[in-house]
Amino acid sequence: MYYRPETGHGLPHNPFNAIVAPRPIGWISTRGRQGDNLAPYSFFNAVAYVPPQVMFASTSKKPDRRGTKDSVSQIIETGVFCVNIAAGDLRDQVNATSAPLPAGESEFQAAGIRSAECDSIDCPRVADAPAALECRLTQIVPLAGESNYVVLGVVTGVHIRDDCLVEGRFDPRPAGGWISRLGYKDYAAVQELFEMDRPK
Repeated sequence: MYYRPETGHGLPHNPFNAIVAPRPIGWISTRGRQGDNLAPYSFFNAVAYVPPQVMFASTSKKPDRRGTKDSVSQIIETGVFCVNIAAGDLRDQVNATSAPLPAGESEFQAAGIRSAECDSIDCPRVADAPAALECRLTQIVPLAGESNYVVLGVVTGVHIRDDCLVEGRFDPRPAGGWISRLGYKDYAAVQELFEMDRPK
């Protein structure tokens, strides 16, 4: 099979997300004039070591925000955000925070998620996440297409849950493993690992 995206694939569901998988989920928390917000983004990754930097992409809009979603709107207001690492024991809460709540209605409260304050920025974080990355915005890049934006930030603080430090390594398997997004309605919790040495 071969298709061009502009002419369509002819399948019952778009295969693109399933092809580019698994993808880590950035559970983005923000604070703005209208309150606190929490939403999962599966176009997310780390992009640099020194200084540590991350990115996530927002790819649609809400009617009560100007051409984007709550997360991007609030990051524009404040210049900060927090990436909470999604874990298997929080999968239901992660999914619940993808609901299109009205701007200003807190997903923390709606989904019964414990919040804690960040240390280096004025922003909430998920208290029970295996790790959380406090970030300052470096840039927002418009992408091709309507309401597509990449948000880049530099990490200013790192929280790690004590039980997710195993023999000096970050390991969220005690929290149910990393959640990753596949295609369609499919997700995976990473529990099985293997090591490989790079060629010298």
